Parts: sequence; C-alpha cells; structure tokens
Amino acid sequence: MKWTLSQLQKYRNKDFLIDDIIRVDEIKETDPSIREVSPMHITGRGDIDSTKVAFHLKIDGYLILPCSRTLVDVKLPINVETTETFLLQGSEYETEEESHQVKGDVIDLKPIIREILLLEVPMQVFCDDVVSEDAAPQFGKDWEVIHEEDRSKRIDPRLAGLAKFFDENNSSES
Repeated sequence: MKWTLSQLQKYRNKDFLIDDIIRVDEIKETDPSIREVSPMHITGRGDIDSTKVAFHLKIDGYLILPCSRTLVDVKLPINVETTETFLLQGSEYETEEESHQVKGDVIDLKPIIREILLLEVPMQVFCDDVVSEDAAPQFGKDWEVIHEEDRSKRIDPRLAGLAKFFDENNSSES
C-alpha cells in the first residue's frame, strides 16, 4: 500500500483500482487490548490529479477484543469506508476535508489504515450471554452479576415483608 508519486502520475485521469489484503499486526503493540487482527481487505480507487491524490477506500476485516464483562474473546467486525486526500504541493488552499501532506516522494496508506482501525476500537465490548469456562465468574459468595431486565423483575428482599402487608390489608377489606 505504498506508491511513489511517479507511479501514481501514470494513472492520472485514469482508473486506479485498489484491491489488496494487508496485515496490520503492529496495532496490537499500540493498543494492548486488541488480542488479534485479521488480514484487512482494502478495496477502492484512487483519483489522481496534478495537485492531490484522493483514495476512496473500504476496509473489511475483524478484531478480537476482550469482553468488558467476562474477558472472553469477542469478534468485532470492521467495515469502514473512508476518503483520504494527499496534497502533492504545499497547502495553497484550504479544504473542508482532512488532508495529508506527502512526505518525500512516497505515499504510504498503511499508517493511515492503522490509525483508522485504532479509532474503530470501542471503549467497551460485550459478548453474547454464552458463558464459557474461560470467562470471568458470574457469581460468588453473596454476589452475582445481574442484568438490568432481571433487576426490574426482582423484589428487594428487605421490602418483601411490606408487599405481604399490603396483601393482608386488601384481603381483610373485602
């Protein structure tokens, strides 16, 4: 995913199609919560003119992250569409979109793809309610993990006697 400016200028005003599979395993070093990274399938096209190169990319793959509740591996699908613009000459004009300056004579998309993937990692990931033996415990002595829907159905044991009190008053009034 690296091209020199002279290679790209050959495709000026022509179709420059991208269909590549890259590995970005080094993002595991940047974010230690990422346990595994699949090979990312990059598709799209490049629009090349005399002042800029715009890449319209679609990134497909998945990341393996720990569940925030149970620490079990969760497969997070990645499906991102982005447009990255590289200015070939100095920034003589301002654009509304974010653009990158070309450093030297080479455009490298791999660091930008790595950054996009890091931005896709959510703060919390939750797995399905399938509990495996690798998971963190869901209950122990005098405690258990409860879900919001279970909590609304459950009656606080400290107030259970109060519920009986109202039942007795209703039956005596009849």
